[in-house]
Amino acid sequence: MTSTANGSCLCNGVTFEITGNLGIFQYCHCSRCRKFTGSAFASNIIVAREHFRWLSGENLVKRFVPEDTKHFATAFCTQCGSALPWLAKSEKTVIIPAGTLDSDPGIRPQQNVFCDSEPDWYIEPDSLPRYDQLPPKKNKTRSDK
Repeated sequence: MTSTANGSCLCNGVTFEITGNLGIFQYCHCSRCRKFTGSAFASNIIVAREHFRWLSGENLVKRFVPEDTKHFATAFCTQCGSALPWLAKSEKTVIIPAGTLDSDPGIRPQQNVFCDSEPDWYIEPDSLPRYDQLPPKKNKTRSDK
């Protein structure tokens, strides 16, 4: 799909743009993505390198490249610590953490990968109660204390 979307880090010190064929949008459950995001899975959009560009703050971006990986690397803002897009080891694709986008990329998640790495505590989000905001506080009874 051809589209344009902008993104940034938490402090807005780093901004970027993705344009063109936005490629694949997937949820990755591998242990590295879980460690990097601090979550059950990463929401990643994979784009060709030529469809990505830094708009500002590239000097604030730090890249970490584990030696023992085939494709995986990470990037983050040195000012606020936010996850940021990272260049894969092949240097052909850029992985965009979807949560860093400030606008709708126009594509939706297409697949889950590395599901065999899901943690034991993982529960499908659709099976949990939903609230538009924080849930109401529960009144504690004596037996709850």
